[in-house]
Amino acid sequence: MLAHFARLAAVSPVPLVVYHIPYRTGQPLDAAALRELGSLPGVAGVKYAAGGIDQETVALLGGLPDGFAVLAGDDVYVSPLLALGASGGILASAHLATERFAELAGAWRDGDVARARELGHGLARLSAALFAEPNPGVVKGVLYAQGRIPTPDVRLPMLPASEAAVAAALEELSAL
Repeated sequence: MLAHFARLAAVSPVPLVVYHIPYRTGQPLDAAALRELGSLPGVAGVKYAAGGIDQETVALLGGLPDGFAVLAGDDVYVSPLLALGASGGILASAHLATERFAELAGAWRDGDVARARELGHGLARLSAALFAEPNPGVVKGVLYAQGRIPTPDVRLPMLPASEAAVAAALEELSAL
């Protein structure tokens, strides 16, 4: 992995954000390996989507290389990751509540724990509703219902989200 990303970073005209999504790649990397990646010239950060928060997550965020950003990649975990020191997130849910996610990051950064917790819980409920069916079906269904995109269609083998899932997500969105 290190050799692969060192080569990519050496030829890339822009800094890299490494995607760490072991439940999709089958290649989990521990905190030490991710820190090594973060020490490579030209690697700016990692989209961290490990499917939860465990001791590797805590270890990673407890000792980051200078200039290396951890960005939450599992939408429901963005708030606790920010509380542990993540820099931000790369989140599908943010398409629907961009200002609230920015407010959440600012609240954690500013030490407004009460506001961060309130926002974090509401945004986690929204994210759970948006991922109740395979992504991006529900997100696209909500964007369509809002008139922001022309169709809720997704490519096969996925199918558009159910009306119930879209309605539940719209309800969580309105509660924010």
